[in-house]
Amino acid sequence: MSYVIIFILLWPFKILMKPFHQGKGRNLVIQTAKIGDFVNITPLLKHLKKSDVLISKTVLPLAERDATIDAIFMIEDYKKSLLSKIHLAFKLHNRYDNVYLLQPNSVNAFYAAFCNAKYKAFLIAYTRKWYHGIFYQTADVVRLHQKTDFTLESYLKLADTSLSAESYSKHATFPLWKPEKTLQGLTENNQIKIGISISAGNKAKTIPTAVWVKILNVLAGLPCQFYVFGPENEQKYLDQLLEKLSNRENIISLIGKLELHEVPYAISQMDMYIASDSGNIYIADAVNIPVVCLAGPCDLTEQHPTYAPLILTPEDKKLTPESFIFSAPYKFRHSAEELFSLSDTQLDKIRSFVMNKVFQGQNHV
Repeated sequence: MSYVIIFILLWPFKILMKPFHQGKGRNLVIQTAKIGDFVNITPLLKHLKKSDVLISKTVLPLAERDATIDAIFMIEDYKKSLLSKIHLAFKLHNRYDNVYLLQPNSVNAFYAAFCNAKYKAFLIAYTRKWYHGIFYQTADVVRLHQKTDFTLESYLKLADTSLSAESYSKHATFPLWKPEKTLQGLTENNQIKIGISISAGNKAKTIPTAVWVKILNVLAGLPCQFYVFGPENEQKYLDQLLEKLSNRENIISLIGKLELHEVPYAISQMDMYIASDSGNIYIADAVNIPVVCLAGPCDLTEQHPTYAPLILTPEDKKLTPESFIFSAPYKFRHSAEELFSLSDTQLDKIRSFVMNKVFQGQNHV
C-alpha cells in the first residue's frame, strides 16, 4: 500500500516530465524473481532483441553474460530508503518506449506504472491486491495470468499475442558462456554424467536424503557418475547423503566450486539432470539437457521444463499442489517425505528414462 501512496504523491511530477520523454525505442523488462524465473523470461528477451532489465541481484551473473540485455538495474540497490526508491523511479520513468511487467508485485507495479512509456504491457496474476488497480490503469495492455496458464507463453504474449512457447528457445547465458578453465572430469568422461541438486533455494523444496538414496540405488548397475551442484551452504545435505551410502566413488562434489555464471556450461556437459523444481532444473532445460524433475509441492502446469523432461508428481491424490509461481510458500501442509515420495513404478520410470535418453546415439562403456 505504501507504493500506492508514493505513486499518488509523485503523479504530478510524472505528468510534468512527460513532454521530455526520450524512449528511443528502448525496452524495459521487469522480473525480480530468482534463477528459474529469470531463465523463463529469456524467450521474451530474445524476441525483443535488446532490453534493459530490473532484476534481482541473485541473477546478475547470468544477466551480465546475456547479449540480449543492455542496462541492468538491481531491485535490492533501491530498497534501502524512500529516497533510493524515488531515485530509481525517476531514473526509469522517461527512459523507455516499451515496458513489460512480468512479476506484478507492489514494488514492480509501481515502477512500471510510473514510466512514461508509449507502450506498457502488464501481467496481472491471481495474487493481485485491490489497490494495484491504480497501477494497471496506466497500462496499454493487461494480460490476466491464471494458475492454468504457462508463464513462458504469458510473458511472450505481452509483446505479441501470436507468439507461443515454441516461438523462441530459453537460455541461461546468451550465447552460452564458457569459462577459460573447466573443472577436471567434466568433459573427459565415458560414464553417464548425471547432475543433481540435492537442495533448492526454497528449502521446503529440498528432496529428502532417503529419496536420493532410492534414486541412486535404482540407477546402480548403470555406469553413472553423479555431480552434485550447489552453493557452499548445501554441504550439509551432501554430508547427510554420503552417510547413508555404502558406495561413494561415483559421486563428485561441485558444491561451492562454481560461480553461478559457470553453472550453465558445467550443466551442459552433463547427460542428464535430476532435481526438484529449482533454478538448476531450468538451466539444464535451457542448455538442452534431459531432466528428471520431482514436482513435490509444486504445480508444474504453470511453469515446467520443456526440452526433454520426466516430471514426477505425488501419486497420493491428497497431496494437491500448494506452490505456484506467484504464490510460493516456504512451509507446506505435508512433509517433504510425503511430497517427494517415489513409488517403485516411478523409480523404474527414472531408470528407463536415463537409459533411453542417454543411450540414444551414445555408447557408454
